[in-house]
Amino acid sequence: MSLIDPRRVPPYPPARYTAPEPEASAWLRRSPENGGPGPDYESFGLVEYHYLADQQATDGDYGLYRVDIAPNGGGPGPHYHRAMSEAFFVLSGAIRLYDGTDWKDGRTGDFLYVPPGGIHGFRNEADEPASILMLFAPGAPREHYFEGLAQLGDLTDEERRDFFIANDNFFIE
Repeated sequence: MSLIDPRRVPPYPPARYTAPEPEASAWLRRSPENGGPGPDYESFGLVEYHYLADQQATDGDYGLYRVDIAPNGGGPGPHYHRAMSEAFFVLSGAIRLYDGTDWKDGRTGDFLYVPPGGIHGFRNEADEPASILMLFAPGAPREHYFEGLAQLGDLTDEERRDFFIANDNFFIE
């Protein structure tokens, strides 16, 4: 028995594909475990980023990233985004997820959704590696942000502030 009332189903968004015939446009990216590429970027030996479907690949619809975090690899403290939502799906391990009020243990299969303006954070404090999917919608050039984190130590306080603003990251003190 469905819990959805058919009289209350919201409408679908307007059609975005309007050509008269469908096209073969899907693409597959294999995981490293299945012979695909390794991480697209590695940060300090603690975090590996896999750019599964970036803003360019999805025409701005979303950005999907697999993030593998080493044991006790840390992560960002409480922050929010003005331009995009963010969602987390725990693939393996244990991740501490901040929901705006409290840090909670996220385990394999757990999901956290954060709308624009929602305070959140995540970190691996466990003695085991963890892997998560991160989804940003609409898509944003998060690769620039991930890779730019390594240069923060070389920036002045003003340059660091500008970097975070330009990348839609607003940390809560």
